[in-house]
Amino acid sequence: MPKPLGPYTPVVRAGDYVFVSGQGGLLDGSVVDGGVVPETEQTMKNLQMQLESVGASMSDVVKTTCFLTDMENYAAFNEVYSAAFGNHRPARSCVAVASLPANFLVEVEAIAHCPAG
Repeated sequence: MPKPLGPYTPVVRAGDYVFVSGQGGLLDGSVVDGGVVPETEQTMKNLQMQLESVGASMSDVVKTTCFLTDMENYAAFNEVYSAAFGNHRPARSCVAVASLPANFLVEVEAIAHCPAG
């Protein structure tokens, strides 16, 4: 799993809830090349790995917050995001930001509900 880029914990379980810090398109310590599509694919894989590390899954996600540095990428981002969740559609906010750590084009954070035990 990618190491955090700052002083935070990538995933925290709090009772039946799981909070995943913002994930980006890091693979082996570097941002994946190729633009928003491969970066979003890796972002969603990283999100899934963080969830699975505490016994949760993508279908447990109840809310995401998505950050894009360019809303021109919104449609392409949505295609990859939707594919990662399949038929599951958590509540979501998506906002444009001036920049993201590591020069990410996209970042996704999530809250999941997954009863412990």
